[in-house]
Amino acid sequence: MDAVPMFPLGSVLFPHSPLVLRIFEPRYLTMVGRLLDEDDPSFGVVLIERGLESGGGDERASLGTMARIVKVEAGSADLFVVAVGGERIAVDRWRDDDPHPIADVSPLPPLVWDEALSSLRREAERVVRRVATLASVLDEARWDPDTEVSDDPVEAAWQLAAIAPLGDYDRFRLLGAANLQELLTTLTELCLEEEPVLVARAADTVDPEDDDA
Repeated sequence: MDAVPMFPLGSVLFPHSPLVLRIFEPRYLTMVGRLLDEDDPSFGVVLIERGLESGGGDERASLGTMARIVKVEAGSADLFVVAVGGERIAVDRWRDDDPHPIADVSPLPPLVWDEALSSLRREAERVVRRVATLASVLDEARWDPDTEVSDDPVEAAWQLAAIAPLGDYDRFRLLGAANLQELLTTLTELCLEEEPVLVARAADTVDPEDDDA
């Protein structure tokens, strides 16, 4: 895919997961205006590895996700955009901004479901929801721990990755999974590594007087 409009962000977008944007920079207002003239208004999202979301001059990851616009609402000086993650992409070449970032990209193969992964899929969901519940106690949950996921197991795996309370370095690692087993295994391992950290922090928030009551 050549000359794809791109939106570098300070966070990772997973396939089959929602993305909500408040757009106020003129270059991205122009991008959305152009996209709304298309039959399939889609753009690429990549993680900013260094730099800021606004102003340009950022360093961008070479792996990302396509996002399809499903809703746009106009504010007084901005736009609120709701999009949904689609296929993963690799950035082949960045072009000159026009005025927003543009890149030539290649789609990555979609992950494939295997019934042999059913037990791993269930374990991943159990761990993700448990750890996300801990994060919600600390007001650090990305999503409601009880958020429903798709009946499609591949879509559900990506949505569980979105729910997991992980940093963007770990989320970027998940985005690059070569297959579904790797995605589910790594997702579970990362959440289990995060769990004791959240448990300790949650314990620190308990008032000692409450323990004596």
